[in-house]
Amino acid sequence: MILKETLRMIVLSQWAELAFFENSTEREELGTISLELPFAVIITGIRRSGKSTLLHQILKKLPNYYYLNFEDTRLIDFESGDFEKLDEIFHEEFGSSEFYLLDEIQNVKDWEIFVRSRLDRHKHLFITGSNASLLSRELGTRLTGRHVNIEMFPFSFSESLHFRKETPSLESFERYFNRGGFPDYIKYEKPEILRELLSDILYRDIISRHNIRETKSLKELTIYLLSNVGKEFSYNSLKKMFEFGSVNTPISFVSYLEDSYVLFAIPKFDYSLKKQLINEKKVYSIDNGLSITNSVSISSDRGRILENLVFLTLRRTHKDIYYFREKWECDFLVKEGGGIVMAIQVTYEMNEDNKMREINGLKEALDKFGLDEGIILTYNQEDRIDFKGKRIIIKPVWKWL
Repeated sequence: MILKETLRMIVLSQWAELAFFENSTEREELGTISLELPFAVIITGIRRSGKSTLLHQILKKLPNYYYLNFEDTRLIDFESGDFEKLDEIFHEEFGSSEFYLLDEIQNVKDWEIFVRSRLDRHKHLFITGSNASLLSRELGTRLTGRHVNIEMFPFSFSESLHFRKETPSLESFERYFNRGGFPDYIKYEKPEILRELLSDILYRDIISRHNIRETKSLKELTIYLLSNVGKEFSYNSLKKMFEFGSVNTPISFVSYLEDSYVLFAIPKFDYSLKKQLINEKKVYSIDNGLSITNSVSISSDRGRILENLVFLTLRRTHKDIYYFREKWECDFLVKEGGGIVMAIQVTYEMNEDNKMREINGLKEALDKFGLDEGIILTYNQEDRIDFKGKRIIIKPVWKWL
């Protein structure tokens, strides 16, 4: 519980601080948000990816609004019962408004009850959180059909270009390739920014939230997975490698890391859901810079860094992504609706040693799923291959982006 006058002081001080929020690169997600939609807009994503920035860009488009950032340490005693006090303060200080902007609301237990009550009054709510548990079954139950989910990622290549005032080229792509898209890291280029970010996520979003005792093992597992993007893993292999007492531990740890948007695990494609669950998965990182600065090994493997970047680009707009392997292997399949709509192969460089492997893996996927065209993405090669009514486009990743 928090005293009403204490809460009022916090609300007013945060309101005053809004005036000092610096103008920043407009996020691509801003154009997808309808300000008139009578739903709760739930914005999730990894810490420092720009959720608060997007919220500030939204509020600049509104005539009036209510705002509170629950990451404020002065709100540590805020409970769900304090929402009514908060609403009273909003009305007393700012009059009537249709819009609520609530930053990092996940810190308050049962927050969705308040959100549902305001939706019932036809209010518009914009909410951010750093954990995918915001999209949990409980949220779906309480706000069935009344919320829209938006996932925030670090800067895309085009956002990075705008931020750095650069034009698209191989040179500007090389910087993005190595540094990733976290705005603070792009701006200051200090590796400790991303090392501290990872530590902050592990402690605040995972260890403290889930009362984890095996903190050393969690950190080691995290660094291992961030260092092995594009590689396959199984939960049994992780259990043996880190000497966990049960396979449930690595299953839980990977799930927590996914919930916090540190990494993604994609399955091998199979029409059998059961086989998808038991087959080895491939791991990808939320950001190249985060992987490179927290690993001693991955920076030399430019092929896997390139593959990670392609995955992130696909993941921004598609949820159902798989890798494919029968006789040969194809890096990515994208599923929409009931079928596979895209097949993509990634290789840093096409040469005589790997040419047939890359082409055959993609051809096998095209034939399997009845696709007429596939893409092989490289660092800086361009070509086209036509065969039996099908086409393979070879393109540099920076031009594809």
